[in-house]
Amino acid sequence: MIEFKNVRKFFNNKTVLKDISFKINRGELVAIIGASGCGKTTTLKMINRIIKPSSGHILINGKDISSKDIIKLRRNMGYVIQQTGLFPHMTVKENIEIILRVEKHNEEFIKDRTYEVMEMVGLDAEEYLDRYPVELSGGQQQRIGVARAFATSPEIILMDEPFSALDPITRMQLQDELIDLQAQLKKTIVFVTHDMDEAIKIADKICIMNDGEIVQYDTPENILKNPCNDFVSEFIGKNRIWDSPEFIKAKDIMIENPIICYPNISLLKCIKKMNASKVDSLMVVNKYNHLLGIVSAKHIQNKTDKNVSVQTVMNVNYIKADPEDSIIGVLELVKKNKISKVPVLNKEGLLKGLITKSSLVTTLSQQFLDTEEVD
Repeated sequence: MIEFKNVRKFFNNKTVLKDISFKINRGELVAIIGASGCGKTTTLKMINRIIKPSSGHILINGKDISSKDIIKLRRNMGYVIQQTGLFPHMTVKENIEIILRVEKHNEEFIKDRTYEVMEMVGLDAEEYLDRYPVELSGGQQQRIGVARAFATSPEIILMDEPFSALDPITRMQLQDELIDLQAQLKKTIVFVTHDMDEAIKIADKICIMNDGEIVQYDTPENILKNPCNDFVSEFIGKNRIWDSPEFIKAKDIMIENPIICYPNISLLKCIKKMNASKVDSLMVVNKYNHLLGIVSAKHIQNKTDKNVSVQTVMNVNYIKADPEDSIIGVLELVKKNKISKVPVLNKEGLLKGLITKSSLVTTLSQQFLDTEEVD
């Protein structure tokens, strides 16, 4: 789908990219990650020719993009940036429709597509379309940015640290929503981030860059298990825990006291508890601590009546792990089912803990760093 062949870039006699080559397959979400100045944003901007390579070739579907009409090239790509890129003098409706109108779609199609992408990002069209960006929260603005990027159904979506300026809860929600969207639509997404937790959570593959070079390009699981050198090991955290991964159990790395609630409490109280605990989901249990379901902020946000009980919206078809399951099995569970949270239950169905995809590396690294210090 997208291929870089021996691409170099120089700015004012400084080498920014050093002969990089890699492929992104159709329908993959690839996260490009590295420290500031490593070349990740330059790499992203070359895909839509905002930046041109000094040498080498970039191909899309086997064709060199340098030979393509630059306007058509960019119109066939969605683009989401950290500051949303929304036009402040335009309403939400006008922001979403701008490219559809440039492409001269008929009014009925434009209206239908606008409502469709608003629903896709979880915002009520009637409530938000006539608002201006300044009237929206940061999370709502980013949802509109995503809606606009998807409006023309482009094959490729470019995302340059789109969630980095948001508060942690909103950021987690948008990450979850992106995972859901990608599972449904299977777009080719290139996502720049500086956050390893975020990359692990959302990506099919991770491209780790340093000083203008690709250090390792692989699936999150393979990078975690087999970092290619000391730089990657340090970047993702200490790797001693992966020497014998079959001996690392779910009980060793789970959060032992996940935030819980009871099935009869209201959605309003759930929201307050999430905010107070700085989480985006709650484990719903009975008085004996049997897990009944999981409720997330996403389940709640579109419910008009916040006084109904949580049991009316909770997800009862959750994927679970056993305390004795190996970490490799848990990772496969996360990958296969495209989920970000795995409750850990014993044989009696009692909630013993919670494993989250985004906190997996941090939890494991810290645990074994502490052990190393003691040794």
